[in-house]
Amino acid sequence: MSTEIDITETLDVKGLSCPMPIVKTKGAIDDLAAGDVLEVISTDPGSISDIDGWATGTDGVTLLEQEEGDDVFTHYVRKEE
Repeated sequence: MSTEIDITETLDVKGLSCPMPIVKTKGAIDDLAAGDVLEVISTDPGSISDIDGWATGTDGVTLLEQEEGDDVFTHYVRKEE
């Protein structure tokens, strides 16, 4: 991770494919308070573009960073409002 991100909650969606990582991410974000950061761990390569597109098109969330590891994709999403 290039910057230190204060993670509030981690959501493990490994093994799930589109659209479930987005569905579960949205549900988890809805339960967080403004300023909280959700770490999403996925094995779906499509989650990179899916979560980016979802965050871009969704008011009140910001995609802070995405990381690609060995068959694991980690996303950091902050709730803004």
